[in-house]
Amino acid sequence: MSSECPEGQGKGGGGGSKIAAGAEEGAQTSSSPTVVLVIGMAGSGKTTLMQRLNAHLHQHEIPGYILNLDPAVTHVPYAPNIDIRDTVNYKNVMKEYNLGPNGGILTSLNLFATRFDQVLSLCEKPRDPPTQYCLVDTPGQIEIFTWSASGAIITDAFAATLPTCVVFVVDTPRCGAPKTFMSNMLQACSILYKTRLPLILAFNKSDVQDPDFCLEWMADYDKFSAALELDETYAATLTRSMALVLDEFYRGIAAVGVSALTGQGIDEFFRLVDQARDEYSREYLPELQRRRQAREEERRQGQEADLARLRLDLDARENVGVPVDLTTATASVPAPKED
Repeated sequence: MSSECPEGQGKGGGGGSKIAAGAEEGAQTSSSPTVVLVIGMAGSGKTTLMQRLNAHLHQHEIPGYILNLDPAVTHVPYAPNIDIRDTVNYKNVMKEYNLGPNGGILTSLNLFATRFDQVLSLCEKPRDPPTQYCLVDTPGQIEIFTWSASGAIITDAFAATLPTCVVFVVDTPRCGAPKTFMSNMLQACSILYKTRLPLILAFNKSDVQDPDFCLEWMADYDKFSAALELDETYAATLTRSMALVLDEFYRGIAAVGVSALTGQGIDEFFRLVDQARDEYSREYLPELQRRRQAREEERRQGQEADLARLRLDLDARENVGVPVDLTTATASVPAPKED
C-alpha cells in the first residue's frame, strides 16, 4: 500500500478557500467512500483497532483508504495511504515554535489543515475498484482533535464532501467503575453535539472484559444505579443524575463490542458503519443544505444592504451638487459569486 502526501509543506496557505469551495459543492454519489473518523482517548487501543480494521478490509478484499493524522506517533502497525508525518515534521515544529508536546501536535494539525484540499482530492480520486471505506486515525490527545480549529476544519471538510461518521473508541476494562463509564459517555456526548455526525461507540478490548455490562448500563438506568448503590459520595449522586439526562442520548447511539486483538465484533462494526452512512444521508445532508441556503440568504441580504447604502450615497451627492463618478461608486459593490 503506497503512501501519498499533499504537495508542499504545511506552512503554505490558500487551502482554506479551496476546502470551502469543495464543501459548497458537496458532490456525493453512491460510489463515494464512507469516511470513518476513529477517535479515542490515549490507551483505548485506537491505533491497534485501526490495524485490525485495515486487516479486515484486506482479508475480505474490500477497497479501503487509510489516513494517519497523528504527527507524534513513532510507529503505526499499518501502512497509511496518507501520513501527516510525510508533510509535517512534529519535532521540527516543536523546536521552531518553542512548543511542548501537545502544542506541537496542535500546530502540526493546523499546518496540515492548510493543505487539506489536496487530501480530499486524493480521497475522492476515482479508483478501480472504487474505494468503499476511508479510515482516519486521529491523535491520542482527544481534545486536540475534537476541540481545535484544525480538527473542526478537517471534520467539516470530510462531512461536506463525503459520507462521514465518527467512531469513539472506549477502553472497556476501565469502564468497570461506573464513574469512569460516565466520563466516557459524557465525552462521547460532547463529540456527538460538536460534530453533529452519526456516532458509533466501539467498546474495545472485549477479549479482556466482555462489554455487555456497558451495553446494559446504557439500556437500563436501574442496573447502572444499582452499581452505584453503595457509593453515597457527591460524585456518585452526580453520576446518577447525569445518567438520567443521558438516557435520551443512549437511544440514538449505536454501540458494539470489538476486540482489536482477536477481531471479535468487526463484522458488526462495519454493519453499523453502513447504517451510519444511511443516517448521514437522511439527517446530516438536509441540515447541510439548510445551512447553505441560510448562508446564501445572508449573503444576498448583505448585497442588497450594500446597494441600498450606495443609492443613498448617490442621492446625497446629487442633492448637494457633487459630481458622481459612477465607475468608482459601483466598484465597491461586490459582484455575486457562483459557488
